Amino acid sequence: MAAAFLPPLPDNFEPTRATLHAYANAVGSILRAHAVAHPKWWHVSLKITPHGLITDNMSLPESGIVNLTMDLINHEVVVRSTGGDERRVSMREGLTGTQMGERLIEIAAALGLEGSYSREKFENDDPREYAPEAAAIWFEAAANVSHLFNHHLQTLEGTVSQVQLWPHNFDLACEWFGTRVETHEENGEVAHHPSQINVGFYPAGRAYFYSNPWPFEADVLTKHDLPHGAEWHTDGWEGSILYYDQIAGDPEAANELLDYARAVHDIASPTLMA
Repeated sequence: MAAAFLPPLPDNFEPTRATLHAYANAVGSILRAHAVAHPKWWHVSLKITPHGLITDNMSLPESGIVNLTMDLINHEVVVRSTGGDERRVSMREGLTGTQMGERLIEIAAALGLEGSYSREKFENDDPREYAPEAAAIWFEAAANVSHLFNHHLQTLEGTVSQVQLWPHNFDLACEWFGTRVETHEENGEVAHHPSQINVGFYPAGRAYFYSNPWPFEADVLTKHDLPHGAEWHTDGWEGSILYYDQIAGDPEAANELLDYARAVHDIASPTLMA
């Protein structure tokens, strides 16, 4: 029997998810210090590859580049630089978030990188559990979700982002940008923000998909029903939610997720055009 496109996440996934989250924050701290800054902070995100999660390339002081991979096939963080240098830190050893972050900073220093690191992003001394089998199931799901999000983006007109995993919340997401622009005053300066609709996958607790138009025109949007059990969400944050377990294991899960993303886009995008 073929594996489910969106496999059910293991009941015991949360400790492993928390460890992946902690290690992603450690990896992200290297990006914050050394990656070329992007105005939308895309430089601190990780991208899905066939082996796991990879950073953008970062320049070394004299010549060459370096990147980091959270390898979810071999379950290690790999630091690779031009010239064939590879340094590995196992994710199976139970390292705390603090230990992983400091280990990666030591490797960066050995490669000649020095900087001010946001240690508060990864400093945590809680014990870390890591079940490779659980991590592999999540990665299979995340890779397939990334595939679907890319397919969704290809069907849209206008400006879109990459599919990215954000270390801060450990969610996989992408955005479409409308032509409507919102103006706000921030710290005495006027800032202009494009309207947008994101779609994402958040695996903590009861895992769910979300798609959140911004600005959220509740009076217009909530009049419309969403497919496959998805609902509008206005308690604490505004957007929409489709729980992962509502479609996981379903042979039609891929189509159902695409239906959901497209429905939110078709309902909300007219409100986000200038």
